[in-house]
Amino acid sequence: MHDEHSQTGSCLCGGVTFATSGRLRDVWACHCGQCRKSSGHHWAATSADLDRFRVTSAATLAWYDSSPAARRGFCARCGASLFWKPAGEDRMAIAAGALDGATGLRLTRHIFTEDAGDYYRPEGPPPEAPAAPADRLDCACLCGDVAFSLPGPAGRITACHCTQCRKLSGHYSASFDADESTITWHSRQTLGEYETPAKGRRGFCTRCGSSLWFRSAAGEFSVEAGAVSGQTGGRLAEHIFAGSKGDYYDIDDGLPCATRW
Repeated sequence: MHDEHSQTGSCLCGGVTFATSGRLRDVWACHCGQCRKSSGHHWAATSADLDRFRVTSAATLAWYDSSPAARRGFCARCGASLFWKPAGEDRMAIAAGALDGATGLRLTRHIFTEDAGDYYRPEGPPPEAPAAPADRLDCACLCGDVAFSLPGPAGRITACHCTQCRKLSGHYSASFDADESTITWHSRQTLGEYETPAKGRRGFCTRCGSSLWFRSAAGEFSVEAGAVSGQTGGRLAEHIFAGSKGDYYDIDDGLPCATRW
């Protein structure tokens, strides 16, 4: 019998694919520090009982025990943030951005809002940038195996809703431009890079899956805002590729919004 609520999904490179049956829970956005570190902005997920969820290809699936209470699933080849599995529960939280095509879902809840980054608000317009921003930004992945610093503040932060950014982050990305030559690396023993179809490269941690930076084919470099430990000193300023955004959320912060870039 055909299931009208069945869904499929994948990471960006296609090494991990999955399928669900039955209606999925509506989407929750999580602003906790762990989700912001791992996704590079904040994470948004639906949920399915394990008997209605199956991984159809696990060729590049990796897991990281982010706490005693849960582990996170990601693609070890492209770094896409995919799953969150709570210990002792028969369900899987699934990144909404990993779902293929229209989801038919809605974002209905924000959690851990007190941990949101300083550059945005969970709902509505972002706060003003601080009058005395930090002059140094310390950045790291969730597990800490990749760490670097660069001059601050982050300044103008751009949200990208393109399919690649949604697949990789699990929701949509937020990043700021940086001069790569000013970065001081403290640790990069687990730093991985994935080359996109357009010959850009995305940096992520191969141990915990955290999204860290992007370098375009032309050499332009940007850092994921969620990688910053503490205050960014920046402010969300615009949305790009809004024509490719997910169907489950609205862009309602009043910022400039470009269909492409």
